[in-house]
Amino acid sequence: MDFDFTEDQVSLRDAVQRFVDKDYGFEQRRAIVKAGGFSKAAWDGLVGLGLTALAVPEAHGGLGFGPVEAMVVMEELGRGLVMEPYAQAALVAPAVLAHAPEEVQAEWLPRIAGGEALVVLAHQERAARYRLDVCETAASAEHHLRGHKSVVSAGAHADAFIVPARTAQGIALYLVPRDAAGLTLRAYALHDGSAAAELTLEDTPALLLVAPAEGLAVLEHAVDIAIAAQAAEAVGVMDRYVALTVEYMNTRKQFGVAIASFQALRHRIADVKMQLELARSMSYFATLKLNEPAEARRRAISQAKVQLGHSMRFVGQQCTQLHGGIGVTDEYVGSHYFKRLTVMEMQYGDTLHHLGQVSERMQDTAGVFA
Repeated sequence: MDFDFTEDQVSLRDAVQRFVDKDYGFEQRRAIVKAGGFSKAAWDGLVGLGLTALAVPEAHGGLGFGPVEAMVVMEELGRGLVMEPYAQAALVAPAVLAHAPEEVQAEWLPRIAGGEALVVLAHQERAARYRLDVCETAASAEHHLRGHKSVVSAGAHADAFIVPARTAQGIALYLVPRDAAGLTLRAYALHDGSAAAELTLEDTPALLLVAPAEGLAVLEHAVDIAIAAQAAEAVGVMDRYVALTVEYMNTRKQFGVAIASFQALRHRIADVKMQLELARSMSYFATLKLNEPAEARRRAISQAKVQLGHSMRFVGQQCTQLHGGIGVTDEYVGSHYFKRLTVMEMQYGDTLHHLGQVSERMQDTAGVFA
């Protein structure tokens, strides 16, 4: 199988890389963290590159690109530790809205493509324990919602939210504008400095996007897209952190020689690179499985999340330890890569949750890929 990128994909990667190098340096990122974890200027930069149009169909003003292009973008955003909710707003939201009525698509998809609307998924609940079929938020027959959603990405900066809610027939998906009556937000920062919020709905009017008959299936697909995108981002984060660690080992000296010459440390960095490549291969695997039938797709995504969880933890811990004391200081960029990896391991289901999902889907075989 040919894993080389096309010329268009390489050009896309280079464009994102230039943006990150020029407009999202470490000091700029630290300023964004201090300002609340979201930068309108940085978001406008992504919009200016056309990235918000990436997954929107051409019929609605988008580029109509697929999962591989999204993976290319997410890797580069990971290398730059970009905190703005690109995957949520530009990849997940269009995937859900593609199942909405035509008039809703015509109203919202062009606005997402043009960067005029930031729409994020608000699905996580305290009692769900990562299970998507557990939803206590309730919807009335008149499409009024009552409930609470947690850890909503960039919630205080979003223009609208995609909210799963339970009806008598099952889980449906709704669109809730930020200024809807009865909606309240409590913003806060995550461990890595990115913005999140608690979302409370008190008899809040909403627009039905996906009926209960297919609501859960569409939600599962949307979360799978988010996990595949995060896997690619994690590869970018780890790739850059490993490069920083190797550079540090080649410059840091003990006993008059670079610590990179110590055999024990060379063995450790070899193990780190092995975990990075395992993560990269499973990121590719998850991306290529996104258009598969639901059962095969869900199993592949959980397999990828398990490997990414192991890799993120191992690479993050080893690279931080190889740096010594400087690796945990806020003034050094390496600690921020470690914090981002720590947060990602817990999002969309942690490693143990997805290990359970893989186990459930193994059925009559012990083979991971069978």
